[in-house]
Parts: sequence; C-alpha cells; structure tokens
Amino acid sequence: MKTYKIAAIPADGIGPEVISAGLQVLEAVEQREGGFRFEVEHFDWGSDYYKAHGAMMPEDGVETLKPFDAIFFGAVGAPDVPDHITLWGLRLPICQGLDQYANVRPTKIIPGITSPLRNVGVGDLDWVIVRENSEGEYSGHGGRAHRGLPEEVGTEVAIFTRTGVTRIMRYAFELARSRPRKLLTVVTKSNAQRHGMVMWDEIAAEVAADYPDVTWDKMLVDAMTVRMTLKPQSLDTIVATNLHADILSDLAGALAGSLGVAPTANIDPERRFPSMFEPIHGSAFDITGKGIANPIATFWTASAMLNHLGEENASTRLMAAVEKVAGNGILTPDVGGTATTQEVTDAVCEAIRGANA
Repeated sequence: MKTYKIAAIPADGIGPEVISAGLQVLEAVEQREGGFRFEVEHFDWGSDYYKAHGAMMPEDGVETLKPFDAIFFGAVGAPDVPDHITLWGLRLPICQGLDQYANVRPTKIIPGITSPLRNVGVGDLDWVIVRENSEGEYSGHGGRAHRGLPEEVGTEVAIFTRTGVTRIMRYAFELARSRPRKLLTVVTKSNAQRHGMVMWDEIAAEVAADYPDVTWDKMLVDAMTVRMTLKPQSLDTIVATNLHADILSDLAGALAGSLGVAPTANIDPERRFPSMFEPIHGSAFDITGKGIANPIATFWTASAMLNHLGEENASTRLMAAVEKVAGNGILTPDVGGTATTQEVTDAVCEAIRGANA
C-alpha cells in the first residue's frame, strides 16, 4: 500500500477549520478507495507562532518540508500582524524555497452555486488560470530610502527572467494542450510596461511555435477583466504574471459564485520538491470560529492534491461528491445556503462512501 506523507499547515483564521474538514474528506477517500494511505504531520506555523517566537516558522522550516510528498496549507494573515510579515514569513518562502513556480487556479461553476453573471451556468465558465509564482512583481526586490522625509522613495522592482517566463509559458501551453479546447490566452500589459512585459510577449510567441495544435491569443490585463465578465465562454486556459494572475483569479472565483469554492495548487512541475495545495479564500477572520467557512475550496484543493499524487480516480470521486452535495443544496451561507462547515463536510464524506459517488 502506498503511503503519502502530507505536511498540514492550517495557519491562521479559518485555516484550521477548513484544513480539518479537508483531512476528514481525505480520510473518507482513503477508506473508500483503498490502495493508499495518508501519513499527516501537523505544523503550528502562522501568526500565533509569530507572536510567540518572532517568526512565522522556524529557520529550517523549508528544509523540514522537503521530505514530504505534498503540503496542505490553510490560510495566512491576521488582523494584528502586518500582512507583509505574514506573507513573506510563511507562504512565499515556501513557494520560492521549494521552487513551486506554477500556481494553478481552476475555476468553474459548481452545480447548486449561482454565478453573479447573467445567463451563465454550469459549463459556461470553465477556466484554469496559470500564475507565474516565482518572480515578476512579487520578487521582493526594491527598497525605501529617506524614510519619513518629504523626499522618501519606495521602489518595487518587477523581475522577469527568460528562464522564468519560458518555463511558465511551457507549463501553460502543455496544460492547454491537455484540455479539450486546446485554447490559451496570454495576459500581458506590454503597452505600458515596455521591458519585462514585451519580453513576456516575445517568449510567448517563441514557445507557441512548439505547440501548433494549441490556439492562443493575447490580452492586455485591463481588457481581460472585461472579457472574463462579458464573454466567459471565450476563455479556457489563461497564463499571467504573478500580480496579474493573483488579481484575475480572485475575479474568477467571484464570477464562479464565491472565493469559498476556489482552489489553488503551487506546483513544482519537475517534482524535485513537494508541491503545496491551498484554498484561495484567505484567513477570513470575520467568520473565524463561527463554523460557517465554506470548505468546498479546500475539498477541491484536496482533489488537486490527489491528482498530483497520481490518484486520479480518488480525485475524480472527491469532486463528484462535492458537486453532488452542492447540487443538493447543502451549502454554506456565502453561497446562499444555511449549512455549517461540518454539515457540508459530513455530507461530502457520506457521498464519498456511497456506492454511486
């Protein structure tokens, strides 16, 4: 029997609630499928750890994670800790330290969940956004000078390398090729950002030559928001920079009905290091402890983790159970339901155990 070592980092806010729910459905899948088991180790890293130790995780945190098969991450951020400390202290060091350069964010309308878009239903919005996850606008380069003085300067340097752009383009084209429509949209802002973004465009065209079976087009990021809203059926696979895809994927989640259903995978495509799987919704301290956090994003994230581990049947079974439960109207308040986190979790576990799940 295969054993998968999973590092669980629930972290902040509703993170512990949804990771607990996710581990319950993974246990149900493990029991239903047979043939594999999970060995889960929990890490208490996050804002509470920071308040106690002055750091979001131990100095050797990234090294500690390297032997695992995957990382199951909750959410990071707390109202009493500056956001740049929480992000740069935990999530980004893991992504960059383990070279998880492909951030993959699928979006679709799940049965039972209503999109805010008119006349758009299940099947009309089915996208995968590929976000460059290692450089670009979130490289962390820049600085501040003359602090507090009228002439204070702050710089934030976006870094694009040929290696970084080429590898994310190849990943996106490969993903587009694997999907039925074989359609890729490259998002850019090369009319205003005339150096790094022009290079982004040029490399996209170079890589495209190796994928003649993939149809591709190019959109400026501002125009892309309009296209996502007015012509969602015209899109399939999307690739964008770290900042642009971060923003567009939140829009995508909202257009699909709720950020509470949106998953994320931080992938090392070469599989040198463990990849990290997390829901997109953030720590949501406004609902922490109320028992109403939407666990669907975490379940979808768990399904992506199963797929990455090579357990495609288990991944499919889990998503089928999620769609069945949502289609039956067992939903949390953010998507119009009245169920608690645990009630949704119990229903999904029951559907997984069912013969027709």
